[in-house]
Amino acid sequence: MIRAVIFDMDGTLIDTEKYYRIFWPKALAEFGYHMTDEQALSMRSLGRPFAPARLRQWFGEELDYDAVRQRRKDMMEECLDREGIRRKPGALELVQRLKADGITTAVATATDPERTAKYLRLTGLEGYFDRLISATQVKEGKPSPDIYLYACEQLGLKPEECLAVEDSPNGVLSAYRAGCKVVMVPDQTEADEETKKYLYAVAENLDEVYEII
Repeated sequence: MIRAVIFDMDGTLIDTEKYYRIFWPKALAEFGYHMTDEQALSMRSLGRPFAPARLRQWFGEELDYDAVRQRRKDMMEECLDREGIRRKPGALELVQRLKADGITTAVATATDPERTAKYLRLTGLEGYFDRLISATQVKEGKPSPDIYLYACEQLGLKPEECLAVEDSPNGVLSAYRAGCKVVMVPDQTEADEETKKYLYAVAENLDEVYEII
């Protein structure tokens, strides 16, 4: 029985994942590195210590991860402040229906707590979640299971009682490793054969997620 739904945020609830795909390469280019689109896609939801390790594997141990990441964040924030943030279709309706049904909800995101609160406020999703969990609160980010295990602990539920809704392979793997049932709503790419092994279901959109629950 599903007692709670835990959502990834970027690319699942709000349409921001595409900006990471744009601004990781742009930030790296300012430091003299060339990131391919395939490499940028593989960074989706990738947390510490995996993200810095992967970039140094690609571009060398001398890469200043913190400086590159800060530049990426600054560029992305400038863009979002200028263009605004959009919800993914059906996001508000889904969380409203879950709240009306008395189903516990949470967010488990790689984004820091301050920006998580900001993004949810700007997209009208603030106040619909019982817990907001950031990867900054756990030892390792996605694809390690830490963030989902912590989210389940905070909700007072077993992982198998929770449905995770994710859009990226790293997020799917994190939730699966924690023991949650995982529904993928693909954003930038479709689920590949490896990712499908970890899925309870694939939904074309958030409207379908409610039917799965």
